[in-house]
Amino acid sequence: MAQVGVLLTKEPAPQTVPVSELPMKVYEAALNTGPDSSCGLATAGFRTAKYLPEEWHQNNYARYHEAFADRDHSERCRQESQSLAAYTAELAQRTQEDSTAKVGERLQDIHFWKSELQKEIEDLAAETGLLAAQKLRLERALDTTEIPYTIATDNLQCRERRQPPDLVRDQVEAELLKEAELIRNIQELLKRTCKQAVNQMHNIDEKCGRYNNQSTNIRFHPSSSKFEDSASTPETWAKYSHDNIYRGERERLASINLRALIDNILHDTAEDLRMQCDIVNEAFAKHCEELEDAKQKLEHHLRKTLKEIGDQEYNIAALKQAIKDKETPLKVAQTRLYDRSFRPNIELCRDAAQFRLISEVEELTESIAALKKKLLDSEQALRNLEDTRMSLEKEIAVKANSLFIDRQKCMAHRSRYPTVLRLAGYQ
Repeated sequence: MAQVGVLLTKEPAPQTVPVSELPMKVYEAALNTGPDSSCGLATAGFRTAKYLPEEWHQNNYARYHEAFADRDHSERCRQESQSLAAYTAELAQRTQEDSTAKVGERLQDIHFWKSELQKEIEDLAAETGLLAAQKLRLERALDTTEIPYTIATDNLQCRERRQPPDLVRDQVEAELLKEAELIRNIQELLKRTCKQAVNQMHNIDEKCGRYNNQSTNIRFHPSSSKFEDSASTPETWAKYSHDNIYRGERERLASINLRALIDNILHDTAEDLRMQCDIVNEAFAKHCEELEDAKQKLEHHLRKTLKEIGDQEYNIAALKQAIKDKETPLKVAQTRLYDRSFRPNIELCRDAAQFRLISEVEELTESIAALKKKLLDSEQALRNLEDTRMSLEKEIAVKANSLFIDRQKCMAHRSRYPTVLRLAGYQ
């Protein structure tokens, strides 16, 4: 029993008895139940069931071994925990550093593509501004075409007020109709081109964003470590950015080409309108010259007709006087013949005087008849001259009206025709 107080400094040697819970063994005391027994009832309380000394030592060794084994397991657990904690901390730091590096590389890629996209956006914005300026030119040019169209239609309406026979479909009218048709076609072209410019301007749009460890709006996202089915790869992401830039470049080139097309269209339409305007003006000038020449010739014929009317009136008066002058000699000759017809008997002779008087009467009668016939012809000629005078005066008035319409109305209105710069949308 002296070994009970000794402290163990090392693991005890293996026991021959396996470590286990002590059995609940009950020892029964040997009782003297014979007739000679004298202490049976007196010592019964001290002879109850108890453990043996070997069992007591065995129980103590079991407790020592159990405590040592639990401490050893706990120590190993602590060492493993510390090692695991150090390893996971190092792993977490290394993983985060690697993730940070990858994120940094990703940020560089993002910054690169963002700068490229931003540059493309700025280029597109500048191009959009230039295209908007061209669209404004188109709208100005389209508004300006209303002026020549109004002038052309007004000229056609004014020329409808010409009087016959000047109400003809001449070269001026043909050119005016061609000008009106040209303006309508140009307006349709400008409208289509303006709509095309608007559609091109609506094809430009872009946006982007970014996060990092220092962000203030971070929190746990348990499912964020899973790859989304719709997530892209770096290659597809870069291709997407490249495709966006490519589309932007394509739209910008399309806008540049459209601007060049608009510039050419405005230049060509302005030139075509001014060229047609010059053709119409030249036709007007030529027609006015023809009208002026015709009017002058009519006035010249009118002057001659008026002079001829005066001469014919004087001639008619002279014929009437000549007829009147022949009546007295005829009366004298007829009176002589009448008086000589009263000669008596043989004196009623057909002498030379008789024959001469008869011939005189005949001559005077024929002269008066000829003069009357000529008077009738002269009076008819005078009436024809009067009709011609009225026709000439009417024709001169028609020519004057046509000249007034073409020169004072149409050509004066055409003086307000827009300039090439204004037709090209610069003003």
